[in-house]
Amino acid sequence: MTNPHLSVDFLRLTEAARLARSCPQSPGAFSVGAIVFDAAGVEISRGYSRESDPVVHAEESALAKLNPEDERLRGATLYSSLEPCSIRASRPRSCTQVILDSGISRVVFAWREPDTFVADCRGRHLLKERDVEVVEIPELAVAAMEPNMHLLRSRRDR
Repeated sequence: MTNPHLSVDFLRLTEAARLARSCPQSPGAFSVGAIVFDAAGVEISRGYSRESDPVVHAEESALAKLNPEDERLRGATLYSSLEPCSIRASRPRSCTQVILDSGISRVVFAWREPDTFVADCRGRHLLKERDVEVVEIPELAVAAMEPNMHLLRSRRDR
């Protein structure tokens, strides 16, 4: 059975991957883009890594622009070029926890977090365990990796 959201998901996730190109480059963090759409399909927020401070993640940036009580978050979909982090050294809450606390019911991402900085990212698993629908579109993983090639190349060179 074909997923009715796939073409819309593909387009929105492509835009999130493009947004990641806006990130200031970092030797110690991925460049990620995130966009939130409400249940009606209206974009309600977007953000990217290091947008407002040197350690802010894309999902965190996008969600910080919304009131946590905003009813549009219930039933919303968050599109992220990278799997939401499940462990975080620079903040008390991971992006996975920020998403769970927001009430977002659906997450679509392109690229599973590699073990470059954190071994065994469990973001997708933790979201699913809490009944958040998770959709992975690996066909867009290369686009999500593109602004991060400096990190991936340096790792291969070790």
